[in-house]
Amino acid sequence: RMNCSKTPDFVLSGMSSDPENQQFLFCLFMALYLLGLLGNSLLLLAIGIDIHLHSPMYFFLSQLSLVDLCFTTTTAPKMLEDLWTHNGSISFSGCLTQLYFFAVFADMDNLLLAIMAIDRYAAVCYPLHYPLVMRPCRCGVLVGTSWGVAHLVSLVHILLLSQLSFHVNQEIPHFFCDFGPLLWLSCSDAQLNEDLTMALAGVLGISALFCVISSYARIFHAVARVPSAQGKRKALATCSSHFSMVILFYSTVFATYLKPPSTSHSSGKLVAAVMYTLVTPTLNPFIYSLRNKDVKSSLKRILGMENSQDY
Repeated sequence: RMNCSKTPDFVLSGMSSDPENQQFLFCLFMALYLLGLLGNSLLLLAIGIDIHLHSPMYFFLSQLSLVDLCFTTTTAPKMLEDLWTHNGSISFSGCLTQLYFFAVFADMDNLLLAIMAIDRYAAVCYPLHYPLVMRPCRCGVLVGTSWGVAHLVSLVHILLLSQLSFHVNQEIPHFFCDFGPLLWLSCSDAQLNEDLTMALAGVLGISALFCVISSYARIFHAVARVPSAQGKRKALATCSSHFSMVILFYSTVFATYLKPPSTSHSSGKLVAAVMYTLVTPTLNPFIYSLRNKDVKSSLKRILGMENSQDY
């Protein structure tokens, strides 16, 4: 019988143990992480200093960039440290801390994409009432409530996890602390944790996804009624970047978590987790900047300030 403890140490062993592969993965993930930091920071800077981007859509986008920047920082530095030192050890408190912030930013990503879908629905379907519907105070309440819900849900999970006992000196077959692998190593009865995880993930995930699907269903219905092809293209152009982010986010989430337990430690799931935690947050700012004329022009002014004094 293995020894159990309420404060065990773990070893993150999700990445390859081959030194050559570790070197390659370190360089690859370091490049992605730095690229994500640069892209999200530039987008935050552009939205913050350019008065032309002080609108509800860009306020929500700035929050998404902030969340994505924090989201990658929750898992990437520890993963890079493990690849560099070939030592994946992590303390119980460090594991719970990482898991807490991972859950907060993952939930915020989910909720913000739903809020942005509602924003696009209001802009396309009710353009004349849009400034009234999406008032700054209402936008602030939506985002503030989302932050509160994300922290509350994560806190409940962590408090329940802290009451469990775990097998000591065990390997977590992942590159960060996640709910599933931790519950798998529990010595205690974790049925309450599993049920609560499923319930809260279901409520938050399904409700947010329902908002996204219903918003886009109404958007597509409204666009279909626009008589001119140019009008349809203009209406869809306002949603294309957000729609791309929604597809990328939910496809990686589903690939990571909607798999049978027998494949929970597979390499395919680890690849999906890397896509979800590192690649998607890195791509989001570039999806918006490359497909949005306002953001592109703002970034050009920031990167060439000497030519924009008379703007």
